[in-house]
Amino acid sequence: MSKSDSRKNNYAFIDSQNLNLAIRDLGWALDFKRFRIYLADKYSVAKAFIFIGYIPTNESLYTCLQEYGYILIFKPTLSLPDGRVKGNIDAELVLHTMIEFQNYEKAVIVTGDGDFHCLIEYLKKQGKLEKLIVPNRYKFSSLLRKFAPDMAFMNDLKGKLEYK
Repeated sequence: MSKSDSRKNNYAFIDSQNLNLAIRDLGWALDFKRFRIYLADKYSVAKAFIFIGYIPTNESLYTCLQEYGYILIFKPTLSLPDGRVKGNIDAELVLHTMIEFQNYEKAVIVTGDGDFHCLIEYLKKQGKLEKLIVPNRYKFSSLLRKFAPDMAFMNDLKGKLEYK
């Protein structure tokens, strides 16, 4: 990016589990390739970090996400007794947002999880919050409601971002 480029150098930090489950709950699937383009066009996102639990059988998904321009940050997963897989990425997302703090103008956080309240509050106080993108306006933590002026919801983006 040249100095004369007026576009911002924003970074996105994406809670993949929260995003994926919330969009599926709305009855559609997200086209991650189109979402990456949307983040670049709408919010000047130069780098998009996606935080995801690592499952060996999902290699092709990870390859596709990297080809679409995402930087993947993996979290080891645990297999729960009921067969579900757990890979809580909260600490990784917060840590990487802070590691990269000096490298971006503003952050776009993609989640509806209230565990990120303190991170979002800190970014806002520092003037570093571009947008909090909440996947589902009907199901997100009430802890995030205070950031309403900084929120965007994905409910109305189905036509633009649905995987077909």
